[in-house]
Amino acid sequence: MTSLDHPQLSGLGRNPAAPQDVLVRLAAHRAGQGGLSLRRGRLDDAVAEALLTYGDANTAVRLHGDRLSPTMRRRVAEHPDPAIRDAFADFVRGMVDSGVSLRIDDLEEAYGQTRTALVGATSPKLRAAIAQAWHDRPLAVQVGLLNDPDPQVRAAATKNKRPGIPPEWSDRCLADPAVRANVACYTPLTPDQFARLMESEDDKVHRAVAENPHLSAEMVASLLDIEDPLVRVMVAQSRHVDPETRKRLYALVEAERADGSIAAEVALTWNFTEPGWLREAPLEERMTYLDCPHALFRRVLASCQDLPEEAWHRLDNDPEVAVRRSAARRPDTPPEVLERLVRAHGELFHVRPLLVDHPNFPRHTLRTFVDEGSANVRYVALQDPELPVTALQQLAADPESFVRRGVARHPNAADALLEQLLSDPVPEVVDDAAANSALRPTHMYRILTASGL
Repeated sequence: MTSLDHPQLSGLGRNPAAPQDVLVRLAAHRAGQGGLSLRRGRLDDAVAEALLTYGDANTAVRLHGDRLSPTMRRRVAEHPDPAIRDAFADFVRGMVDSGVSLRIDDLEEAYGQTRTALVGATSPKLRAAIAQAWHDRPLAVQVGLLNDPDPQVRAAATKNKRPGIPPEWSDRCLADPAVRANVACYTPLTPDQFARLMESEDDKVHRAVAENPHLSAEMVASLLDIEDPLVRVMVAQSRHVDPETRKRLYALVEAERADGSIAAEVALTWNFTEPGWLREAPLEERMTYLDCPHALFRRVLASCQDLPEEAWHRLDNDPEVAVRRSAARRPDTPPEVLERLVRAHGELFHVRPLLVDHPNFPRHTLRTFVDEGSANVRYVALQDPELPVTALQQLAADPESFVRRGVARHPNAADALLEQLLSDPVPEVVDDAAANSALRPTHMYRILTASGL
């Protein structure tokens, strides 16, 4: 975490090129400890020892597992202060009690038992945590969790589509209030099961059923009169709905949103379901959605790989940028299409691979993005690892701090440029500059000395 008061120290703690003695001295400062806690890879024994000497239980939470050598793991296990000795285990237990999802390896380490043993723990919260974390559990384990006496464990065991439920457990799970909504959204339903679920007065159950990709045309028709905006949108995505009905359902929800309905806003904006069935439909059927008035269907169509050239031309010029982004991810996207899209709208950095990493993207044009009017597009220029220092200097003066942060992280940032960014008014920029492996040790020692370390 970036220290707001001492961002140079928190950044140094993350710097992969920082010498051992720098890290040891950082361990004596709270901001340095925060940076060291985010450091990747194994800590040298001397650094871990310094953290034990100067830190507290909060610092010790990160001193576990592969971050430490076997020698230091024993050192922590034998520490005279129980708050230090049990810091990681206490943290994990607190997360389990709060219902926070954790990695299965962390659960095994904290409780000192294998997952096969923990799944039979006396604590239902721990069993639920194991059910959430153990994604590839065997069928026998899943059956045991489905038969657990505690509803929170059964709910955790059915939260995800995998490993799912055996067919012989379908009726029992659909009758169980703790897991009914979880299971109804992904397990194939018989007509009788569907009818019983529709008798429920629980909106969550109706929404789960509407999301189910295995519904028959008759089942979908039975959902048409439900007024819940989420149900209407999910039903509109069904392959069993004709264009006019789909248009009517969307229009109803749009009207509700115009009247100020939060539920309608969520259904149209924050509902992440999609008509995935369209990808498996015959090409002739898929092509009928090229003119679909609903962008979601065109976006799913654009994610296919086997469309004819005329379809790609249409999708590359679609009025919705999300559709164009989806189409641009095909293997043979023309370079000019990729450049035009990124230059106009920037990148979605949370979606990998990036469009600039597409084999056909003309990466030599990246440095020309420095002069674009949009900060989001200027930021994309930093994807060129060899961006000239002159371009980096220009971006280091950018009014948007996220652009300056990108410069602070850039591998080609010159020494003088990092020195400038270490004085930036935004702590996160300073932190990133201090964490850049291009920062010279002389600057690192100067930072420590100025902080009295």
